Amino acid sequence: MRLRTTRWKRSSVIAAVLVLPMIALAPAADAAGPLAPVSRTLGTLLGKVSTSTQLTTMVHAKNVAVAERAVKQAGLTEITKFAKIGVVAAKGSAAQVRSARRMAGVTYVENNDPLVTHADSGTTATRSAEARTTLTGANGKALDGSGVSIAIIDTGIDPTHPAFQSNGQTRVVRSMKSLCSNGTDTSCIVNVPTSVDTDTTSLGGHGTHVAGIAAGNAYTLPNGSKVGGSAPGSKIVAISTGLAILVLGTDAALNWVLENHNAPCGAGVPASVCPPIKVINNSYGPSGGGSFDPNSATVQLQRALAKEGVVTVWANGNDGGDGSKDLSNPPGQDPTPGIISVASYNDQGTGTRDGTVSDFSSRGLASDSSTWPDVSAPGENILSSCRPYLAICAQGLQPENGPGPLDIGTYNVISGTSMATPQITGIVAQLFQADPGATPGQIENAIKSTAYKYSNGAPYKSVGPYTSSYDKGTGLVDTVAAARSLGAAG
Repeated sequence: MRLRTTRWKRSSVIAAVLVLPMIALAPAADAAGPLAPVSRTLGTLLGKVSTSTQLTTMVHAKNVAVAERAVKQAGLTEITKFAKIGVVAAKGSAAQVRSARRMAGVTYVENNDPLVTHADSGTTATRSAEARTTLTGANGKALDGSGVSIAIIDTGIDPTHPAFQSNGQTRVVRSMKSLCSNGTDTSCIVNVPTSVDTDTTSLGGHGTHVAGIAAGNAYTLPNGSKVGGSAPGSKIVAISTGLAILVLGTDAALNWVLENHNAPCGAGVPASVCPPIKVINNSYGPSGGGSFDPNSATVQLQRALAKEGVVTVWANGNDGGDGSKDLSNPPGQDPTPGIISVASYNDQGTGTRDGTVSDFSSRGLASDSSTWPDVSAPGENILSSCRPYLAICAQGLQPENGPGPLDIGTYNVISGTSMATPQITGIVAQLFQADPGATPGQIENAIKSTAYKYSNGAPYKSVGPYTSSYDKGTGLVDTVAAARSLGAAG
């Protein structure tokens, strides 16, 4: 299906791609006493704000008890904690933050940085649709992601949208909202009924569009357009961070998945109803890229998730570039197996596999392969679930009616690496269905080792066991080839 060439434009309100905050180590802002290092943004703040300025930070230590003690001794107020990685989020004055840096056992302090969001379905070019019709998973079912839950950390989701309905029920099996940015002193992640549209309450729209690309139902719309996600047989766990995204809220969401991925609906709910979370979609990050920070809570959380069998997928960013500098989303640069960054491919509306790298797709530094994206997926002019009254959907300018007579304008076209990323997220679900015992590293290897080498853009160069490029990574994902490499039948 060929779509018109309207492309989503980034705006000051919300961008069609995400990138995480800058978190490189900065020199200590204070001269006296041993001080724990800080993130670059926090170092800048401490160097210019008054002692009474209120800040929200994340205090790291060797374990959570040490971090809690340091927060208390410094006079900060605890907001929440990430017990498995020894981090406590806290708020207080700049003077109290400086004091926390001197406390015994504190290893790092980072700022609560702001983030931005980074939208035919691309399932033809990725061969995801072909995999569903020709291959079966280990459970004997069509390779549609069944038996897997996908976590979507984003603005929210409309669970009542036709993209997520199955036999009169929503496939959104769990819905939460992150309240950490509000400074709550109770649990930052609160449960929301799966009948509540958290995307509309946050005035978003981005999350519903993303979720439809990862896991939306396959439909032929009244105008003949085909829509649907990579894994329409999967279940969805939605964590809304709202429209104004801060790193504390998204880290709290990652931490919730770390603590609950095996039984996301609770211990009493069978996996047949609410399967384990095996992959997380992250279509957000700091604007303009930034240095990879292995000390950040985000990186610690995603590495802990990989150890427990959960893949983390990141939008590489919408800042374009020419390879002269690193514009890639920082946490996506993590070399840990099972952490995947996604560039945007443009099939130019043809569904073919020899298109171009999207102009807006963030490039890594040509001379440093550690900054390059891992793989490409279609992210330009993607038709997916939306609501016409939400800002991001209204700006898509190509509304299409859904399958039912009342589904007016329930699909729209948006572009961005935010839209390329959920295609990979859904494909990861398909691959876990093919091989439920695969490790995150094996899933990533299956994707990268079988990627189709479309030729547009920078040349491929040898990087470890793969050939890759600074603009498109290892190439365009090939779901059929990746699934067969993991033993999918058919």
